[in-house]
Amino acid sequence: MKSFNNKYQPIITLVARLILGGVLFTAGALKAFKPSESAGATAAYKILPTDIAHVVGYALPWLEIAIAILLIIGLSARFAAVMGTVVMAVFIAAIISVWARGILIDCGCFGGGGAIDPTKAAQVHRAYLLEILRDLGLALCGLYLYFFPYGRLSIEKPLQVIEEQ
Repeated sequence: MKSFNNKYQPIITLVARLILGGVLFTAGALKAFKPSESAGATAAYKILPTDIAHVVGYALPWLEIAIAILLIIGLSARFAAVMGTVVMAVFIAAIISVWARGILIDCGCFGGGGAIDPTKAAQVHRAYLLEILRDLGLALCGLYLYFFPYGRLSIEKPLQVIEEQ
């Protein structure tokens, strides 16, 4: 396995950057211009006080977009990977929290969000599991990028070479 990673690491790094960055960019872009929906979705988790949840809901899409841009272009990839992994860990914890408390919501990950009809509880529980698994996979992409931040089509590594000359 080690020789596989040595051989294909630059490509795996590129794919991990594009997957994590692409998902974060898409999620952020879908929410960025609908701030009241994003704020409502964040408040629906009932983890933070409503006023703070609204502030987080307004800021989160822009944070996702910023992290995504850094990942996609390959600038400060290790920092962006850590931030992306932390964001995914927070999302996982939030979904586990609502699931454990029996709250039925649409996660609002890609826009929308909020309470869901109690008759759809089985579908919501299945969705929670899939969302946790998705975010876990994305967090693993970020973890890989922490250890192997330099790959193909990254502007960070060429910049370091220029600085060394």
